[in-house]
Amino acid sequence: MLYFLQNYNFKVGVESKGAELQHFIKLDEELELIWQADPNIWASHAPNLFPIVGELPEGTYIYGDEIFAMKRHGFARHKEFRLIEQLDDKLVFELDHDDETLLQYPFKFRLLVAYKLENNKLSVTYQVLNQDRKAMFFSLGGHPGFNVPFYPGEQYTDYFIEFEEEETLRRHLLTDSGLLSGETELVLENERVLPLRHSYFDKDALVFKNLNSEMVALGSRTNARRLEITFEGFPYLGIWAKPGPSPYVCIEPWCGIAGSEGESGVLEEKEGINKLAPEQVFERTISIEVL
Repeated sequence: MLYFLQNYNFKVGVESKGAELQHFIKLDEELELIWQADPNIWASHAPNLFPIVGELPEGTYIYGDEIFAMKRHGFARHKEFRLIEQLDDKLVFELDHDDETLLQYPFKFRLLVAYKLENNKLSVTYQVLNQDRKAMFFSLGGHPGFNVPFYPGEQYTDYFIEFEEEETLRRHLLTDSGLLSGETELVLENERVLPLRHSYFDKDALVFKNLNSEMVALGSRTNARRLEITFEGFPYLGIWAKPGPSPYVCIEPWCGIAGSEGESGVLEEKEGINKLAPEQVFERTISIEVL
């Protein structure tokens, strides 16, 4: 079911399946900022990634003495969330463990995804609660896709991603199966601006570690519209679109990362994994501001 938030200038739509953002519309221009899930290109809008980010070696991991199977990016994006709070400016969705999740993820959890619209900013806050008697291990991430270009008559290459700080960035390359290969490639050297071009995604996502920045902006050389995506506390960032002339870009803050070729497969040893003690809460927020 689709639920809405609206103020004087923006309308936000969130689908209960996956608690997925589907619309962020600037009303005076009828400008839709979120990718509209063309099934011939990429059939999602902005999936929420939990309890893993990316791919696992052979689609499995080891916890204790058992091997568990889990598909890329985890199961939360395919699950029906419950709406537990609805205000004029806020929606809160909840997902709890169930018999199906326990078969692939042996932890009792509660995941809350809250959307809050304030003036020209949409905040997405994630809370992971450990309801188990043992420590739980998880990853978490956002995957919002933004329409590029914003306006008719513009080109994809008119657009750029600007980092908050100067960055020297090497992309961590992925194999054909979506695992980190261990190889890197220089993308930026003491610069802030990454011009968009489709050819970046011929090698899958741009995967970055150890950023100085906790905010990036998506902007254009041909119009004044600008989106600022803030992701404090997210140690990894992915930038992705499906290879080819796809008219969108995903800007993906992650608390977690894909598996690596040759890794042990043990969940507790996985790069980027988060450990949460019983009854504790893990919270992170991604905000999207329209300027």
